[in-house]
Amino acid sequence: MPFKPFNPEAEVYGHEKGKLPHWRQWGCTYFVTSRLADSIPPLLRAEWRSKRDAWLAARGVNDPESLPEAERREYHREFTSAFHALLDSGYGECLLARAECAEILAARLVAGHDHAYRLDAWVIMPNHIHALIEPDKETTLGEILKSWKGGSAREINVLLGRQGTLWQREPFDHIVRSGEQLEHLRRYIAQNPIKAGLHSGYTLGIGACAK
Repeated sequence: MPFKPFNPEAEVYGHEKGKLPHWRQWGCTYFVTSRLADSIPPLLRAEWRSKRDAWLAARGVNDPESLPEAERREYHREFTSAFHALLDSGYGECLLARAECAEILAARLVAGHDHAYRLDAWVIMPNHIHALIEPDKETTLGEILKSWKGGSAREINVLLGRQGTLWQREPFDHIVRSGEQLEHLRRYIAQNPIKAGLHSGYTLGIGACAK
């Protein structure tokens, strides 16, 4: 898809929703991770958050995106990578490992491609998803994620004859800053099942809509 990186000279808007900052800039590509509600045990999540908050406080910031480039890279090595490693550990029921559940979510992901947003590389893992996405000028990232998660939750709960929360409310997202980072994230998405130790036949849910 056409790629427009983060522009440090352009307007940035955003907010802190929950425990993570969520910054937005029109026309940019985002890397998004959204996880199932039971994907990380609360104690491990609290331990990760405590270490992250102490690291940021020591540098006088609460938003890693405001750090200089070198320190921002260090943050992602120390904390973003650790967060994704927790996801890949396979905690929770891992409902998305079931083909029928993954198919419901995959249909939601691709439904808006090329009219509400441009979807690049994406993968459905057993308890989370990763995607590279560029919303169009009429659609916000929040609206897209609400459609993906709300719609898939309803259908999966009906399929499984259950009720209750399926997704963790707060996603992890950040604006892709360069073509180099975009290629790194594409590789990460493609290789995630292998790095997580999933069997070689795990192919459902790996996709790319890039043209």
